[in-house]
Amino acid sequence: MSWVFLTDDWVLKLKKPVKTSFLDFSTIDSRHFFCCEEIRLNRRLAEETYRGVKPLYADLSGNLTFENSGRAADWLVEMRRLPEADMLDQRIKAGDLAPTELIGVAEKLVRFYAGCRPESVDGHVRHLMDELDITRKILLRPEFDLESEGVAALLEGIGHGLQVMRSKIEERIKKGCLVEGHGDLRPEHICLVRSPQIIDCLEFNRSMRLVDPYDEIGYLALECEVLGSGWIGQFFLTALERTVGNRPCDRLMGVFGGFRALLRARLCLAHLLETPARRPEKWRPLALTYLKMARVRLSLVVS
Repeated sequence: MSWVFLTDDWVLKLKKPVKTSFLDFSTIDSRHFFCCEEIRLNRRLAEETYRGVKPLYADLSGNLTFENSGRAADWLVEMRRLPEADMLDQRIKAGDLAPTELIGVAEKLVRFYAGCRPESVDGHVRHLMDELDITRKILLRPEFDLESEGVAALLEGIGHGLQVMRSKIEERIKKGCLVEGHGDLRPEHICLVRSPQIIDCLEFNRSMRLVDPYDEIGYLALECEVLGSGWIGQFFLTALERTVGNRPCDRLMGVFGGFRALLRARLCLAHLLETPARRPEKWRPLALTYLKMARVRLSLVVS
């Protein structure tokens, strides 16, 4: 969706002129709008990182420049570059992480969720079911040959779980548990600097940011578990429960987790549909890992 340009100290992000079912960057005006949204939303959890929106101009010869030469040809998000070695995923892979280093991140996240305005949204469960339908269409494509992995049963189980838990989810929405969260909370988006920075909020589709905090932290827990550090997710969930309370039942947590695991498997395999596919050897094994995680979550739903 974007080109990212790196220097030693800063980052520029240029949105590609693309349009899909879930985003529209097809015009200069829309790219400008979503650059501004990216700054606004990400400053909630990474104010020190997101500098602002920067105009890109074209001179009379058509060369791109930052020197003001009239009307902007496009827009970029300007960011401070964070140390890669301090991103949570890199620290997990290096085996160099102590629980005390996560306290600041946990405190920042729970304060964020506690301070979010409750969102009263009709059709949230319908949105989840629609996303599951898209996931189903991808995972059941014949070329992925996932029949032996029991993917149909996983999809049916999580779909049934969403239907059974519909009243619980709607009840939580009425109690103010749905908020405008991060939307893509993964270890590679958390930097363990002195003032933790949580970056790369999903800016292009608000409905995808509307989440139950336990769903979002459960998603982070899933990603940490895939990297081999399941204890991290429990650390964050405990911090959230201590501050926010009202933790969902295990069955609903299983539905949330299974839904996210299947979604991640879908996103992995979708890379293989690109032309050309980048790093094609990576995506199927990773998708199978997420399907394994979905089976574990489904066991909570049917128990």
